Amino acid sequence: MDFKAEAVLKMQRHIRAHITEEITLSDLSSICGYSPWYAHRLFVLYTGHGPGDYIKKLRLADAALTLRDGRVKIIDAALDAGFSTPEGFTRAFYKEFGVNPKVYALNPRLIPLFHPFEIEYAKKERKIMKDTTNIFITPVQKPARKVLIKRGIKATDYFSYYEEVECETWGKLLSIKSIAPEPVSMWLPKEFISPGTSEYVQGVEVSADYAGEIPEGFDVIDLPAANYLMFQGEPFADEDYCEAIEALWSAQKKYDPKVLGYVWDDKNPRIQLEPLGERGYIELLAVKSEK
Repeated sequence: MDFKAEAVLKMQRHIRAHITEEITLSDLSSICGYSPWYAHRLFVLYTGHGPGDYIKKLRLADAALTLRDGRVKIIDAALDAGFSTPEGFTRAFYKEFGVNPKVYALNPRLIPLFHPFEIEYAKKERKIMKDTTNIFITPVQKPARKVLIKRGIKATDYFSYYEEVECETWGKLLSIKSIAPEPVSMWLPKEFISPGTSEYVQGVEVSADYAGEIPEGFDVIDLPAANYLMFQGEPFADEDYCEAIEALWSAQKKYDPKVLGYVWDDKNPRIQLEPLGERGYIELLAVKSEK
């Protein structure tokens, strides 16, 4: 990674860690080791946003998530987001998302949440996988459910997917209230792939009786109740994510689900969770009874 990208990464991480506190350009300058003017210039160059705009968007996205889950009142969300009045917060929220925060809290809908990626991801180099890495395997039961999905065209993985769809897709998925803790990426079985669309998709799991809005550009699929094995790797440094993924894939290939009385189930999607270093890389593979 070059020093400029590393400086921006340091600023991004400082902002995320102190998002509820006052953050000044002077703070960011001290963190990255460049003058305030040059720190600002680098931040815009690498993220496409000035630090102030980046911070505001991130705070509004955090506020939207708390409102989505009914955890706070509007006035509390406003204060947490750094606004002195609910009126100022409401105006900013509407300008950012096109919906009044009270309306969104009562009936969460798809909105474009700001979900920035760390600069580091664009600067990674492929590494050789370690000889030994601990992989933890946990049985998981998924209920019958619907999944609101955004299809690609030919994508077979995360990187090719984001060459085909808008980069705001994940943020939009976060804005929809899910029956799961977070949105998911999926490799779809053939029967769920529409002609001219990709095997790899991203979506959000909702209840089987979901009757809400199907956002423009999204599809809905029905998935049956299914058993999965969750493969979870060790926590990893963000720059080592390729290595972490390869270690888990290697473990999957070697694992025989018959030890738990299962065989692989290729009629249900393979599921990928967002690669977060602090928890380890996670995938879920469907299984069915051996009998």
